[in-house]
Amino acid sequence: MRTQSTTRTAHAAVKAPGSTAARTLALTVLAAAATLLAPEARAQFSMVPAPTCKAPVASEQAAEREFRIDASRHLYSCFPMRVYRGKLPPLLYGVMMVETELDAQGNVVEVNVIRRPAADEISPWVVAMIKKASPFPAPAKLAASGNVKFMETYFVDKSGLFQTHTLTEGQRNK
Repeated sequence: MRTQSTTRTAHAAVKAPGSTAARTLALTVLAAAATLLAPEARAQFSMVPAPTCKAPVASEQAAEREFRIDASRHLYSCFPMRVYRGKLPPLLYGVMMVETELDAQGNVVEVNVIRRPAADEISPWVVAMIKKASPFPAPAKLAASGNVKFMETYFVDKSGLFQTHTLTEGQRNK
């Protein structure tokens, strides 16, 4: 037989915000929301379109920082439909840092993700985009000693549009 205090304790446990039942309900609601929202957010990262760029002209830049400008411009010219125009929104879907290695002709040798984005679908999408944009401008002055490596940060919006750190137009406050 239950006593009145046991019944009150059981009801208090169900109603308490930190209770197991409340936590389970909250996690169930969050999981359902994630399931409903995730497919929409992932669809735009399921494929990389064919690049539309022309054959690049060799870069005459002697410093890695300046070469990144040529590399980013090339990437933008290959995928103009995927470039975010204007200032980025205050909350980005993903930020990732990538190291790209090119041979003396500008062909992509290797792409390494240095900092993974929180959204798992972005990494393979950006890596595929970089590989499809090959060849990049040949790093004529930088490649004197062999292959060239450069780092770039990619800012990705949930719409599937991106900017590189090198050519970013900034970020809106609101």
